[in-house]
Amino acid sequence: VEVSRTEVSHLLCNRDMNGAGRLFGGQLLMWIDEVAGIVAKRHCECNVTTASIDNLQFKEACYLGDVIVLIGYLTHVGNSSMEVRIDTYVEKKNGKRYPVNRAFFIMVALDENDHPVRVPRLSVSSIEEQAKWEAAERRVALRKRNATAFHGDSRFEFPWKLWLFFFVSPAQSSFYRQITCPVTSALPVF
Repeated sequence: VEVSRTEVSHLLCNRDMNGAGRLFGGQLLMWIDEVAGIVAKRHCECNVTTASIDNLQFKEACYLGDVIVLIGYLTHVGNSSMEVRIDTYVEKKNGKRYPVNRAFFIMVALDENDHPVRVPRLSVSSIEEQAKWEAAERRVALRKRNATAFHGDSRFEFPWKLWLFFFVSPAQSSFYRQITCPVTSALPVF
């Protein structure tokens, strides 16, 4: 787990702000996706793509001059998929860190032809890592149950429905995404 752990910091500048003077959520999502990709690539040593995002809630506002700290690490691996946990903090001028959000990304390892490939097993070496693995097992089961309820079977049809997302008009895109992706999905990384 520690081998793939990644910590990245960003100083918030004007280009990162939204119209209300706070961190633009899309910018943070991009940074989180990058960290998840780095963590997954370090583990599987091949290309990866984002398959889904479980949760992304903003708990603390971030303003110009704040430092954003993202910490990512693996919590679970499947055959070709990896669950990456990313914790985001805002570091204020006094040095204190406050949680901004926690997200779980599902990354899929790809070969040179963009087909899913088997990933190395995860070496869990501490009680804390074991507890995180067990919590991840419950999230995996929940994802499978939700996919079964939505699709009528447990096959994960990656990445074809996500790719089709690109070929619908903007007016259709949110509707199409709702009917094809039971878990909020990020766009594939190019």
